[in-house]
Amino acid sequence: MIYTNSMKLILAQGNPGSQYSSTRHNVGFAALDHFATKNDLKFQAKPKFLADIAEFTHDDNKVLLVKPSTFYNETGQCARALIDFYKLDPTSDILVVHDDLALPFGTLRTREKGSDAGNNGIKSLNAHIGPQYARLRIGIYNDLRDRMNDVDFVLGRFSKDEEAALVDVFEKTDSIITDFLNDTFQTTTHN
Repeated sequence: MIYTNSMKLILAQGNPGSQYSSTRHNVGFAALDHFATKNDLKFQAKPKFLADIAEFTHDDNKVLLVKPSTFYNETGQCARALIDFYKLDPTSDILVVHDDLALPFGTLRTREKGSDAGNNGIKSLNAHIGPQYARLRIGIYNDLRDRMNDVDFVLGRFSKDEEAALVDVFEKTDSIITDFLNDTFQTTTHN
């Protein structure tokens, strides 16, 4: 396969539908929404790619912000469709933004590749495009997690204090996304 390398894809994980919009599992979508709003970008439905997409140009490179319209556990389908159509190289052209159940709330961790660590959305991506793509993981763990099952926790809503703190978290995710676009993305942890 020939890769074009003149494009970047920022793909967030989440569930479509207003009933999921403020849930912990949709923090990736919320991070992308924050970046889009800050940069005056609008998402449009692109059924061909199973996604809502906002397009813009950064240093002569086309950039797609992608919120799959499939459910969280099937996001690999959207990624595969975009990679095939645009001939993207997952190892250099894609950043996936998603929640992480094991990281304390607000902790950000970046990785250049990795396993699914039990995350079904990442399992879907790895099955469709392989595990060699950059990730921005947003911690959602809090004490409630120890008293609930995974599904109820990730589909639960953030507390008022967490909602307020997300503003600062998203300023950091904006910065990390910009680093990725500038090819200065590094493996790190931000608390």
